[in-house]
Amino acid sequence: MFIQTEKTPNPNSLKFIPDCEVTGGASLEIKDKEDAKEKSELAYHIFALDNVVSVFLAHNFLSVTKTDNINWEDIKPEILNIIMDCFAFGNISVLNDNNICNNSNKEIEYNNEDKVIVEQIQEILKTHVRPAVARDGGDIIFHSYDRGCVYLEMQGACAGCPSAAITLQNGVKNVLQHFIPEVIDIKTI
Repeated sequence: MFIQTEKTPNPNSLKFIPDCEVTGGASLEIKDKEDAKEKSELAYHIFALDNVVSVFLAHNFLSVTKTDNINWEDIKPEILNIIMDCFAFGNISVLNDNNICNNSNKEIEYNNEDKVIVEQIQEILKTHVRPAVARDGGDIIFHSYDRGCVYLEMQGACAGCPSAAITLQNGVKNVLQHFIPEVIDIKTI
């Protein structure tokens, strides 16, 4: 199995790209070993290593975020071995399809005008923003819209990234405001 690795803008996150599907579609962020135990055998084994903060599983890649006190040279070979073993032995990366985030809006009731704006926001995120963020090993999830403010969640390599605030304000906010003048601000949850 060939696994490509790529650096991300977050120095504590590394993107691993195996030559096969990881989740089969959507994404899943796992932030601790107990959560991984129920959701992903692959993530569970990665969390068995010391200094792993989160594992983000996407359609065709995964991102691993580590603590500051370890170098990638010390942990990367072990992660590569875990990924290869997991796929070689047929272990499924995501154990339960119900665990996968479908990145759709929760059932929030919007008035007709806001409903149109929310649909536009979701479409722009899907077509313009999320593919770019995925290249950096992460994802942006829409949570809600309220009086011109868009609430988003950064996942994977983007969560905790030193440049995340700049990405949101100078990238995502500008793109949304270009297409949707009603968008005034962006906040993370």
